[in-house]
Amino acid sequence: MAEDQVADFEVEEIEGAEAPPPLDPEVAERRRVALKQVHQYGDPVLRTKARPIDVFDDALRAEVARMGALMNDSLGIGLAATQVGVPHRLLVYRVEQGAPVNALVNPVIEFSSDEEEWAEEGCLSLPAVHVEVERPVFVRVHAKDEHGDEVVVEASGLEARVIQHEVDHLDGVLILDRTPKDQRKEAMRAMREALDAA
Repeated sequence: MAEDQVADFEVEEIEGAEAPPPLDPEVAERRRVALKQVHQYGDPVLRTKARPIDVFDDALRAEVARMGALMNDSLGIGLAATQVGVPHRLLVYRVEQGAPVNALVNPVIEFSSDEEEWAEEGCLSLPAVHVEVERPVFVRVHAKDEHGDEVVVEASGLEARVIQHEVDHLDGVLILDRTPKDQRKEAMRAMREALDAA
C-alpha cells in the first residue's frame, strides 16, 4: 500500500481539497527507484500463493530490512514479499510516519469483526489505481516476527486494513478482485493511461 492513500496503500484524496505539494526532488527520485523494484500488475508473481517460512536467519532479517527500506522509499505503508518477487509469507507495514517497521511472518487472520467498512485503497503494484474496498474493521492476527518469536496483533481501522491488504497479496489476491465491477473497469482504464504516460 502507498502512503498517499488511505490505507503497498496510498492516503485518500479528499474531493475538493487542494492537491498535495509536489515531492521534494530527492524523495521523488528515491520513490521512482524503489518502485522499479516493486512488481507491477500483470506479473504472474502477484497471483502466486506465498510459501510459509520455516527458517529464521540473517537472510530473513536482511529481507525484512530490504522490504522496509523499499516500502519507505516508495512512500508505502505496507509491502508483501510477493510484490518484490519473493514467494514468502512475509509482509512489512508501518501506519504512522516515523514508527518502526513491523514484520509479520506467516500471518494468519484468526478473527475478523462482523462490522465492515468501505474505504479507498491503492497499491504500489497497481499504478494510479484507487478503488473502494470493503473490509472488516477489526482483526486479530497470529504471526511470527523476523526472529521467530510469536506475535499477536489486534488491529483496527487503518492498521487492520493494511494487514488485510498485504495478507491478500500473500494469497495472490489484489484489490481489483475486491472492488465492484464498475470501479474495476475504471481502475483498469486509469492504469492503462498511467502506463501509456510513463
